[in-house]
Amino acid sequence: MKLVTFKCGNTTSCGILTNSGIIYIPASIDRPNPPRSVKHILTQSTPCLNELYVLADTAKNFVPLDRVTLLAPIPNPGKLLALAGNYRKHIIEAGKKLGLAESPRTTTVPRPFLMPDNVVSGNDAIIPWPDYSDQVDHEIELAAVIGKTCRCVSPQQALDYVGGYTIANDISARSVTFKENRTPRPWDEFFDWLNGKWSDGFFPLGPCIVTADEIKNPQDLQLELKVNGETRQNANTSEMIFTVADTVSFISHLMTLQPGDIIATGTPEGVAMGTGKWLNPGDNIECTIEKIGTLKNKIGPKPKSLYKPLKPK
Repeated sequence: MKLVTFKCGNTTSCGILTNSGIIYIPASIDRPNPPRSVKHILTQSTPCLNELYVLADTAKNFVPLDRVTLLAPIPNPGKLLALAGNYRKHIIEAGKKLGLAESPRTTTVPRPFLMPDNVVSGNDAIIPWPDYSDQVDHEIELAAVIGKTCRCVSPQQALDYVGGYTIANDISARSVTFKENRTPRPWDEFFDWLNGKWSDGFFPLGPCIVTADEIKNPQDLQLELKVNGETRQNANTSEMIFTVADTVSFISHLMTLQPGDIIATGTPEGVAMGTGKWLNPGDNIECTIEKIGTLKNKIGPKPKSLYKPLKPK
């Protein structure tokens, strides 16, 4: 089942994406307190999902896709996390920066980092060019959506707590204009890298969440990213250093995960940092993951001037 968040006129709601259109969930369930968001569906857990499976098989009314705008499936996740360096070839192409090494998974641990929710955008959204960078990059990633409250679970248990999967494009500013005239300090490069992830709209998600029952093995999904029709990234989730289960388990020992939290599981090789093919204003990006669909976005225009706080007066 494919769950979506969509806007139709002035209404934002949740639905089931089908070949016939979208089933408008709140208007199709005749009971008190019907789910009104994808996060609400996950919070109501298995009984609600079972109800929606019946609805998906019996619904007769659909909202045409050309009447709606698909938003991020969960526009305001409680927690949004991503992994640094989870594909060996990507670590190599990145020059093993940030201390990452091409190490076997038995001698290292995942490296998650938190993202603010202002980065979230949806399908067909224009990604604003950041005010502080000349170099913008793309990163296709499989994202796991937590379906049940999860704390200190083992890798063997972890997938039981995943409610579904979606596509993420971890857009990244690889340079920062505020580095100009700056006195070097320890960790500056790390914070530059992290700050380069935080610009508005820099984390498109979607176009839907596919429920976990339809993806039995998240470690066998093909990923492909195209820019203006040219394939830039093409890999399989089997190439991850840390599996989805490893990652969910590890993070659950750092913090309690709640329904609707999203974890992006790293990007494979082929990013512009390795190839030199930086994104340009107007570029069209298509991220496709097997069994989920295609997430489409466009890069917006550059600002007339970029942020340089240490520029001499």
